[in-house]
Amino acid sequence: MRKKKKPNNPGFSRRDFLKGAGVAVSTTMIPATQAAAAPASSEVVGPGLVAITLSINGKSHTLKAEPRVTLLDALRNQLDITGAKKVCDRGVCGACTVIMDGHAVYACNVLAIEAEGHKIETIEGLGSAEHLHPVMAAFVEHDAQQCGFCTPGFVVACKAFLDHHPNPTREDVEHGLGGNLCRCGTYAGVREAVLEAAKTMKAGIMKGGHANG
Repeated sequence: MRKKKKPNNPGFSRRDFLKGAGVAVSTTMIPATQAAAAPASSEVVGPGLVAITLSINGKSHTLKAEPRVTLLDALRNQLDITGAKKVCDRGVCGACTVIMDGHAVYACNVLAIEAEGHKIETIEGLGSAEHLHPVMAAFVEHDAQQCGFCTPGFVVACKAFLDHHPNPTREDVEHGLGGNLCRCGTYAGVREAVLEAAKTMKAGIMKGGHANG
């Protein structure tokens, strides 16, 4: 397999990317954008284990994995970073959403080897129990979670969306986050949480008195 890197392909909604790729998606909630594949380099790696270094939440992690291993499986099975959930494993539900180079991507759709050299953020890097990120605090305030299994993906997708769209309307939120799935049906709470978090992030205030970075 050839070792590849993905450049950013910013867009308002990842639905546009998925439509262009001919992939059918649901009309509920989805993260904001998807990195497009880059031309392969001349370096051929695999099929056995290869060394991979990933930058996750500001820290460098080195592991060995086959080129076919997804970023999601590398996070969960090898690095014990389990906030991104494995649900559909088909790039549809959004439970595995992470931020790569500032844009929301499905970790199950990105190979770990492709993520090398990119800056990755997971739910673990967004805040803590003592200092909640504004999106986290707004989710609590508006009961935007029930069973909680889809919540990490929602929070990450919402954070990435607001980074690019700091003054969204309700229609913007519905379109820009039109693909993460919640079996419990918390979409109304999620939308309210995003609108509130937008105001808090604009003010630059973290829960607990810390400035939003």
